Amino acid sequence: MRNKKDKDFADRRSAAADAKAARLDAHRVAMKAAEPNRLARQEERLAVAVAREERQAERARAALEEEERVALDQAKVDAAAKTDEAARDKAQRDRSSHGADDNAAQKAERDRRYANRKARQR
Repeated sequence: MRNKKDKDFADRRSAAADAKAARLDAHRVAMKAAEPNRLARQEERLAVAVAREERQAERARAALEEEERVALDQAKVDAAAKTDEAARDKAQRDRSSHGADDNAAQKAERDRRYANRKARQR
């Protein structure tokens, strides 16, 4: 038999609806068949995400420890520099006070010689 060429609109519409329903049923069957695999993939993705978060937390912790170590080292360097500067300042003060003492002693010696010379002249 030959196909009827003059299908009317209602026939084409019902054929499209049947095809759509068949595709939907096929999709539902495929989804039910793939459900165990989907759950396994979902669990795997979850495990990967947890591992990623752990690695990120480890990197953040390592970065924080490094910052603390650098800050501690910097504090040690600053303390050493401050101590060194204080020692230099003290040495400078000692030299300047020693120089003042020397200047005072030199002046006293000069004054003594001057007084002796004046005493000899009289």
